Amino acid sequence: MSGASTKLPTMATLDFSVTPNPNPVSDAKRAEILSNPGFGDYFTDHMVTIQYTEGQGWHDAAVVPYGPLSMDPASMVFHYGQAIFEGIKAYRHPDGSVATFRPGANAERFQRSAERLAMAQLPVELFEESLKQLLAVDEKWVPAAGSEASLYLRPFMIAREVGLGISASDTYTYLLIASPAGNYFASNKTVSVWLGQEYVRAAPGGTGAAKCAGNYAASLVADAEARANGCDQIVWLDAVDREHIEEMGGMNLFFVYGNSDDASDITLVTPSLSGSLLPGITRDSLLQVAQDLGMKIEERRITWQEWRDDVAAGKMTETFACGTAAVITPVGQLKWDGGSFAINDEKPGQWTVKLRETLTGIQRGIVEDKHGWTFQLTAAK
Repeated sequence: MSGASTKLPTMATLDFSVTPNPNPVSDAKRAEILSNPGFGDYFTDHMVTIQYTEGQGWHDAAVVPYGPLSMDPASMVFHYGQAIFEGIKAYRHPDGSVATFRPGANAERFQRSAERLAMAQLPVELFEESLKQLLAVDEKWVPAAGSEASLYLRPFMIAREVGLGISASDTYTYLLIASPAGNYFASNKTVSVWLGQEYVRAAPGGTGAAKCAGNYAASLVADAEARANGCDQIVWLDAVDREHIEEMGGMNLFFVYGNSDDASDITLVTPSLSGSLLPGITRDSLLQVAQDLGMKIEERRITWQEWRDDVAAGKMTETFACGTAAVITPVGQLKWDGGSFAINDEKPGQWTVKLRETLTGIQRGIVEDKHGWTFQLTAAK
């Protein structure tokens, strides 16, 4: 692409102007990056921006070269934290097309997060169209079909009004950036987790169900505590009793009950949504995939003592966490101040592996999508 800004046709309510990056990454350098992308270390040549102004609505949708933002120091996002985001992946399918997974669900959660933080709500169709627009110019950044890597998409929105009065902003910027990504954790290993008994992630009536920047900022001290104790992640307990399991780091947790090769003898348990848990898209998808495989599912409260005792009794055989970045990550050990226990000899369990293979197969276009979850971003080659 070269030349001045152009217009691309769009099915959304806005037209997107497109300004090509005059200095895109070379083919050779991009190939080198895609061979070992890491996570969040490199970014594609372009990004999407859409502006919102109270009284005018959404306007000035654009695909522009990836680069720094120019912002006034008194922009409200720096002082009052109105910032939300999502995480989505784009996958290369065997036919050469690029698809993503349930972006409408991410768009609806983005709206709920915006509502909780008194921010403008981006229409679902405009959210989805922004993904298409970015992939139209940066498709070469999507790793090849068959690779474990993908293109991680990060939509986010920030308050831009300038002023120090404490109120909701009347101007916002929505942005979409993309980063090629490998595995967040090693796919053939389990992680160790630390039971957080001092800090809490969220309380009833708080922002736990919103995917907002402040939740993650508040988690960093507990994450550091986990790492200081030799663990990969923190496990959060509820804010009231400090006994019921909520989440693991930024991921939802699942527990496998039963020790059988027959799915009908297996029960998959996950903490019920309480208002302080993030309603994960991967979580919701796995509940359906488990049922498709013939497993029983339960959404209920579960204490950390129950986790410990049921593993010791052989009732609970596997534990795993799930989220967009990691997909499914097996948990091999829980530690706390004064004790620890291992799950499944610190090895990935058969049902954890089966669920991961099925879900990632749907996402990558090699397992039948029975629920219409995949969303095409670019056409087959």
